[in-house]
Amino acid sequence: MRRILAALLLFQASHLLAQDKISLLPVWALASAEKQDWLINNTGKTASVYRDAANKDIILSNGLIKRSFRLQPNLACTDFSNLSNGQQLLRAVSPEAKLTINGKSYNIGGLYGQKQKAYLLNQWLDGLTANSSDFLFKAYHVADIVPYINWKPAANTWASNRLQPTGKMLTFSFESTLPALKGIRVNINYELYDGIPLICKWLSVENKGRQTIKLNKVMNEIIAAHEEESTVDGNPKDIKTPHGIYVESNYAFNNSMNARLSDQTTHWNTDSTYTSQVNYNLKTPCLLEVYPPIGPGVTIAPGKSFKSIRTNELLLDSYDRDRNGLAQRMMYRKIAPWSTENPIFMHLVTIDPKVVRTAVDQCAETGYEAIILSFGSGLHMEDHSEENIAKIKDLVDYAHSKGILMGGYSLFSSRRINDQEDVIDPKTGKADVHAQFAHAPCLGSNWGLAYIEKIKGFIKKTGLDIFENDGPYPGDVCASTKHPGHQGLEDSQWAQIELQKGLYHWCNENGIYVNAPDWYFLDGTHKIALGYREVNFSLPREQQVILNRQNIYDGTWEKTPTMSWGFVPLTQYQGGGKAATLEPLSEHLDSYEQLMMQYYGAGIQACYRGPRLYDTQETKELVTGVISWYKKYRTILNSDIIHLRRADGREWDGILHVNPNEKEKGLAMLYNPSAEKITQKVILPLYYTGLTGQANIREKEGKSVSYILDQQSKVTYEVTIPANGYTWLVIE
Repeated sequence: MRRILAALLLFQASHLLAQDKISLLPVWALASAEKQDWLINNTGKTASVYRDAANKDIILSNGLIKRSFRLQPNLACTDFSNLSNGQQLLRAVSPEAKLTINGKSYNIGGLYGQKQKAYLLNQWLDGLTANSSDFLFKAYHVADIVPYINWKPAANTWASNRLQPTGKMLTFSFESTLPALKGIRVNINYELYDGIPLICKWLSVENKGRQTIKLNKVMNEIIAAHEEESTVDGNPKDIKTPHGIYVESNYAFNNSMNARLSDQTTHWNTDSTYTSQVNYNLKTPCLLEVYPPIGPGVTIAPGKSFKSIRTNELLLDSYDRDRNGLAQRMMYRKIAPWSTENPIFMHLVTIDPKVVRTAVDQCAETGYEAIILSFGSGLHMEDHSEENIAKIKDLVDYAHSKGILMGGYSLFSSRRINDQEDVIDPKTGKADVHAQFAHAPCLGSNWGLAYIEKIKGFIKKTGLDIFENDGPYPGDVCASTKHPGHQGLEDSQWAQIELQKGLYHWCNENGIYVNAPDWYFLDGTHKIALGYREVNFSLPREQQVILNRQNIYDGTWEKTPTMSWGFVPLTQYQGGGKAATLEPLSEHLDSYEQLMMQYYGAGIQACYRGPRLYDTQETKELVTGVISWYKKYRTILNSDIIHLRRADGREWDGILHVNPNEKEKGLAMLYNPSAEKITQKVILPLYYTGLTGQANIREKEGKSVSYILDQQSKVTYEVTIPANGYTWLVIE
């Protein structure tokens, strides 16, 4: 059977000569049909663009995902398949995009006349027609993917991935025959990445005409998808949406610190043209439309162009939460490699030169890699006085002389400037009326534009390596027509987020690491809060220990360990007094060790907030020992997490790191919250370690023992965990 298939594919390949850098049928298509799980081994899954045997379609595929396009009489996507499980995403053809130009809506591409919207048959395609008032397909172009951000990783900062993503970009160009749109070209871009079932779609609009146009609205993706469930009635918001595709655009904010809730552009709408759906009121949410909720509302002058948001579409092949989380985390590692940087840092609460120098010395002696001059430290990055610049530069230079990175904190949002510079409410005309955090400057105001330049200037003059940006632009609109950074209400959100992204792009291009409590990962931020309630750090230490493990467990389903920061109040944070804090450190070594091991054991950096890392030789040895252990296992500890059991204070809990590409293919962190040691049989799911048949497991630095794995690559391991303590298992 395989010989027949190979012969057939080779016959087809002979008919698929390239038109524009289009390859013959890709190598993976001729390979064995043997199952290969891309989450364990994605070799050979290389993006290719080729033509079908009939020369009617152009196909984009990497062996994991396939997207096919009919070229005539107009262009439309006719096949969007997950090759891992054979799932077809499309039930009907749609336009490639929709634009509202000068107040009028236009389809970009698309075909008409499909007989049935529940499914699409290949034999129908030749009978579909074009609409002359739509933008019509003119040409295509194939190129290698170009990095979206020219990221410059710091030479002395650890990162699990220092490589930009590779793959192919397929661009379709469209023009209109309407006189009002003469000279307007729309380019639809598909970027297919190597080794992952992921496509990024975005568009650009070029004005080669003589008149300025206004781009009121941009819908850069439309997919008529199948329904997820059969429901005769119900509120569309309560009906399940298609599970086989995860969508995330780089237009996400609002401080929820969660990708799904930060999303602004993914809209699962109803499709009234789908008249055979089982929902009697035709209210099934099965039409994916991607667009910003406001605007962009920008003008494009002759000779200028516009670029849309970037919409990432990741195909999922399972309902398993850990598997889907692994896929999502693989996406971030692939397209946002800066998020895999993970320097070991502390939060310093003062800029007193003597204390800062002592902290630098302690970091160098214990193995820490960075200090962030935190909120409340007295650092003022908007102060460009010679005295302030000289003071901070001297501290940065001293840190660098010891091999320590230095960072600084700055607050943008959640602060008031004045009625002229703050965001203006469109209904009342007053400042800050509906600002998300009570007060907010407009990033497009004179003050906001100056703020961006002051931050850049301060970083350049002092040599800071890390920018901790609290309250980045959260999505507030502004009705001012006097702010130079935007024209009015309609473009205010688009303009402000573009300014915020521009700052983070600049940071990445200059090797500056970025902490920011909002979902700007796809535009250059490196780390976000793990997810915690700040007042919990005023609770007694023994409660913080359990709560932190719950936060770690809950906060790593969608985020890699390197994408999060936690919190350890060495000194009092908001309250709680002596019972909540670790100072004097030498008097609370058990809690200090436990908190460090929980965070470092998860690969997560915490903000160790205080004036010092140790106060006695014994404390120094503890900190140095934990950091040495973390660095020994750093690669596996920063690898993906499989969730074993959530902390509840009653029984054991733990997580399992997995990495099929490393010597240590797994490392389990197991905890005992009880006052007595426990002996427990723990099931270790080792499938994502890539091991089959058997695994060598050792406890801590003990001797490895070989274990036979079952058909699902699971093994039962009996372990003893000390009272109120922890242990770890290394799988090789």
